[in-house]
Amino acid sequence: MPLHRRLPKRGFTNIFKKQFAIVNLGRLEKLEGDTFNADRLLQLGVIKKLHDGLKILGTGELTRTITVEAHHFSKSALDKIQKAGGTAQTIGAAVAQ
Repeated sequence: MPLHRRLPKRGFTNIFKKQFAIVNLGRLEKLEGDTFNADRLLQLGVIKKLHDGLKILGTGELTRTITVEAHHFSKSALDKIQKAGGTAQTIGAAVAQ
């Protein structure tokens, strides 16, 4: 019997999985400027490709006021941005009916 038939079949590939470009707040803290969106992060080389959207995570510290436009934010990222006096704007939010 061939090897590929003798080995067990395992795993699953979700064809509906969304892949996001992920950026941490600590990385935004090190960048110059106070307004960040997907196009600006592509120009700066922070992200290489904008897959299904941009997601901001709360890893790192934020000590200055910034404005961020992204498709998704983690709860900790929203809290840290608002505590620093910045704004977080959600873009491209599709409404399901």
